[in-house]
Amino acid sequence: MAVLVTGGARSGKSSFAEKLAMHGSERGVYIATSHIYDEEMKERVELHQQMRLDSGYPWDTREEPFQLRELLLHMQESGEDAVVLVDCLTLWLSNWLLHHEGEADASVRVMKRIDELVEAVSSYRGNLILVTNEVGDGIVPEYPLGRSFRDLAGRMNQRLAEVCEQVFLVTVGIPMELKSRAYRLE
Repeated sequence: MAVLVTGGARSGKSSFAEKLAMHGSERGVYIATSHIYDEEMKERVELHQQMRLDSGYPWDTREEPFQLRELLLHMQESGEDAVVLVDCLTLWLSNWLLHHEGEADASVRVMKRIDELVEAVSSYRGNLILVTNEVGDGIVPEYPLGRSFRDLAGRMNQRLAEVCEQVFLVTVGIPMELKSRAYRLE
């Protein structure tokens, strides 16, 4: 079962996703997608790693800033039975967008990566929790790269929400399940 957890910065989405994982399985694989670009980011990563250690829950942390689809496929082929938590998809998206920055077809290339990820998520047979950021509620970014990121993140989140069985929006630390409450035009 695939679950998407979204919300704004510091909304409580990662904490909720971790609790959800711990509630549903005896052990977990934590896939961290961040790149460490500076000392402040390094300190954030170390804090998150320590918090997972302090939780007492058996997390196996794997860092994968780019090849998320390939890692999920490999884990499925190897029969991984732990709950898998990916945190976070917008960092993964940023990694790819920056990787292709300046290329004329950057958005097309990144959209291809998103399509591949959506396919991997939709075929994943184990328990999978994906954390992403809701970035479309703010102002229109001033720069083209920011607008491209916002647009791609919105498309990625919509596509993943379609294939996930549950979608949670977390705001002020309160998770709300959206998919069961969705209004349907039929």
